[in-house]
Amino acid sequence: MANSVYQINKGINQSIEFKGLKAQYIWYLGGGVVALLIVFAVMYIIGLPTYLCIGIILSAGAFLIMKIYAMSNKYGEYGLMKALARKQVPKLIKSRSRKIFIGTKEKQS
Repeated sequence: MANSVYQINKGINQSIEFKGLKAQYIWYLGGGVVALLIVFAVMYIIGLPTYLCIGIILSAGAFLIMKIYAMSNKYGEYGLMKALARKQVPKLIKSRSRKIFIGTKEKQS
C-alpha cells in the first residue's frame, strides 16, 4: 500500500476572519454595503445626478470601511459586545428601604 498524505485542519473552533475583519464585523460590513446599495437606488430614482450619487456612495462606503476596520482592530472578536454590555450596567443602585434585604438569608443545611 502507498503512503497517504492527510492535511490537518488547524482552524477548528476558530472564528471566521476575512482580510483582517473578525467575526461579526464581516456581517456589519455586508449589511452596510447592502444599505449603501439601497441608498444609491433611492437617490437615483429620486433623480439626483448619477455622478453625485456615485460620489456620495463612494465617500460613505470609504467611511464605512474605515469605521468597521477600526472597530475590528479596537475591540476584537468579542470586545464590542463586552463594551456594549458594560454600558448597560448601572453605576449605582439606590434603595430607600431595607425591605428587600430583610428575609433574604439562605437556608443553611
